[in-house]
Amino acid sequence: MNVETKIYYPSIAAVEAAARKLQDVATVTPLIANQRYSKKFGANIVFKREDLQQVRSYKIRGAYNKMSSLSPSQVENGVVCASAGNHAQGVALSCKLLKIKGTIFMPSPTPQQKIEQVKMFGEDYTEVILVGDTFDDASEAAKQECERLNKTFIHPFNDEKVIEGQATVGLEIIDQAQHPIHYVFVPIGGGGLSAGLSSVFKQLSPNTKIIGVEPKGAPSMLTSLKNKRNTELKNIECFVDGAAVKRVGDLNFEICQQNAIEVITVDEGKVCETILDLYNKDAIVVEPAGALSIAALDQYADEIKGKNVVCIISGSNNDITRTAEIKERALLYANLKHYFIIKFPQRAGALREFVVDILGPTDDITHFEYTKKTNRDNGAAVVGLELKSADDLQPLITKMKLHNFYGDYLNDKPELFQFLV
Repeated sequence: MNVETKIYYPSIAAVEAAARKLQDVATVTPLIANQRYSKKFGANIVFKREDLQQVRSYKIRGAYNKMSSLSPSQVENGVVCASAGNHAQGVALSCKLLKIKGTIFMPSPTPQQKIEQVKMFGEDYTEVILVGDTFDDASEAAKQECERLNKTFIHPFNDEKVIEGQATVGLEIIDQAQHPIHYVFVPIGGGGLSAGLSSVFKQLSPNTKIIGVEPKGAPSMLTSLKNKRNTELKNIECFVDGAAVKRVGDLNFEICQQNAIEVITVDEGKVCETILDLYNKDAIVVEPAGALSIAALDQYADEIKGKNVVCIISGSNNDITRTAEIKERALLYANLKHYFIIKFPQRAGALREFVVDILGPTDDITHFEYTKKTNRDNGAAVVGLELKSADDLQPLITKMKLHNFYGDYLNDKPELFQFLV
């Protein structure tokens, strides 16, 4: 006889219970209309500002809801978590509020700003350990620590109480919205927020379309939904550190599959464009994962016209030291930054000729690396150029070739390009 396994599904009662627990802990973040994006897309675009939480992301919701449900013996033994930053901050603050000792494992490339924030929120209740290159590396080390010392692992997304905590974002949106919501764009990392939020909407606002957004370099949920099974990716791009995991949670995958959410990916360069756009024009600071939902709007420009659209800004824990990289990626994505190998004739005045006769009046040299003379006729240099318009690229290449300066184009050669960017 076949026994059907019952799949966990977050109930409204459980999410409401989580909301009561969080009443004096998590901020009821505002739902704010954005006139600029609304005008651009001909829609009513509103932002759910989870970046305004005390820990600057929604992660406090799931972390506190989970940790406040621990037994006395679990509290006594302490907790362990793994995180690229935001979950760690939620756990750290929860440790302090609930007076629970916690050990927090973070990937070594985690921005220093996030590490310092974790230490600040946890104070004497938390210890931070950096290990591995990805979340998955840190997660494995954290689980080994749990087994060794009998501590409780606070999973960042694959946990019922965590999912129910994150789902309170959905309750708040429905309560705050002044009109029926047609679309909600939600970032996906491990899937805790998308699983919880989509469940709330399926039960309370079933006509709302939920669009999950992943970074192009880490399409874990999209791949899993296509394969109809939770699938671990072999390699991922870690730039969108708050949403870059090789494998989404098993619970989260099952729930998102059951809720039939639509999942898309956004290029990391587009994410960087969005970060700069929000900062320069709206004075909103977002981290890469926090920009995903807004970066996705272009792909739905025709579909969302005249509709009520919610974009969840999931976090604002961005490290200012990453600004140069963010700008570089944005320019590359916009086809405004280009790297070449330029062959300079070994004669006086060659560089001046290149600047005066080849470059346009608005072209800017941003990188120049000259190598030693390779032959008697030509010397090679790696040159980075920033253009004002993407349309200037082909005329520039044509002039380079016509005057015998052109050596090679590096943007489309990842094996060489990785050393420059």
